[in-house]
Amino acid sequence: MSGESKFERVIGSRDVIALAFGAMIGWGWVVLAGSWLSNAGTFGAVTAFAVGGVAVVLIGLTYAELASAMPLTGGEHVYSHRALGEVGSFICTWAIIFGYVSVVAFEAVALPTVVEQLIPVYKQVHLYSVAGSDVYLTWAMLGSAAAVFITWINIRGIKTCALLQRTVLLLIFLGGAALFSGSLFDGSQANAEPLFTGGAGGIFAVLVMVPFLFVGFDVIPQAAEEINLPPRKIGTLLIFSVVLAVVWYMLVAVSAGRALDEEARAASGLVAADAATAVLGGEWGGMLVILAGIGGIITSWNAFLIGGSRAIYAMAEARMLPAFLAKLHPVYKTPVNAILLVGTLSVFAPLLGRGALVWFVDGGGLGIIVAYAMVALSFIVLRRREPDMPRPFRAGKGPWVGYAALVLSIGLTLLYLPGSPAALVWPVEWGIVAFWSVLGAVFYAYSRFTYGRAVMEH
Repeated sequence: MSGESKFERVIGSRDVIALAFGAMIGWGWVVLAGSWLSNAGTFGAVTAFAVGGVAVVLIGLTYAELASAMPLTGGEHVYSHRALGEVGSFICTWAIIFGYVSVVAFEAVALPTVVEQLIPVYKQVHLYSVAGSDVYLTWAMLGSAAAVFITWINIRGIKTCALLQRTVLLLIFLGGAALFSGSLFDGSQANAEPLFTGGAGGIFAVLVMVPFLFVGFDVIPQAAEEINLPPRKIGTLLIFSVVLAVVWYMLVAVSAGRALDEEARAASGLVAADAATAVLGGEWGGMLVILAGIGGIITSWNAFLIGGSRAIYAMAEARMLPAFLAKLHPVYKTPVNAILLVGTLSVFAPLLGRGALVWFVDGGGLGIIVAYAMVALSFIVLRRREPDMPRPFRAGKGPWVGYAALVLSIGLTLLYLPGSPAALVWPVEWGIVAFWSVLGAVFYAYSRFTYGRAVMEH
């Protein structure tokens, strides 16, 4: 990755914010708001997002510094390779790719699930059932067709992706603003009771969702060579996007709590949408929130296909994955084969049925947190080993941010392990993690046999 960049620097400040924030604000705020409130209560959910938000901001600070110091395609791959070497870099990047692919697959299943709220009768031709979830031909075809479209947009170039991101983000802001303002003026604090429920276990149940909900800011470092901004500003915008997402999720929890009482929330299938219907005085409010949620699916899907393909490209460029995945499109300068790989996985994801939503959230969340821990470790190592490295964005004078991010990442990792209230479920979720780990080992062995040592250069 030395020398002149093979990518075109074409996206600016608004595009960076749209990519990062749009990645973090998907469909989860619409479909999961009810579970946040039932598990932890209104303020319990806010507490979970505050704690999780602090953790994500600290992790984001390590990314911001490293992204400004090494604005190269691949993000985690670049930082961990420089700090931890080849094996550490492979583990870190393969873990984050697992998270990215999980989100892309999640969105491919989430879209047809959401459309059921708008057109209940569109599911036709029952195919089979997976883990108790029925799969219908028209339902699966919708998710697969959308996957083909998003993949095509990504092949067309980062500028086309950014335009889609900015346009759809307006719809998300409109739906969120309607819910927040309606709850403020027509909601009731009495509805927000109980403020806390489930004790520490309830808060942990929401906290374990934080990695999956907030993953997305790290898409920016993945596409660093396509951003036409000073390195310091990349770091600043990354942190701004994280803070904006933390505020968004806290507002959703408060607004849904104020709009519906506990009984109404328990009876609701989509709490955020029904909350908007209640405080805005008509079904149009709920429909607007559902449309905003669909917009969130598109922005997350789009952003994570960008991030996942760039991470795969960087590994292939370093000969840690088969070299054909490093091919750039001759016209659009996009990693076309890497995009097609992730896009193809998303085309087939709807065939697993809607039950796969939870599997992707939980399994992918573990991969994300493992990568975050290794980036924090890379931050600490590079602060010690290369204190004079130019760092346009500096996360504090000492390495304390890195240590805090590492401890918090390890703490979040423990939430996924047996014995935790939110542990991964055996055999499906642990099976997915095991499959991805074995697949990575096979790829690594193949690449070492075929190419020898990696050729990563700085």
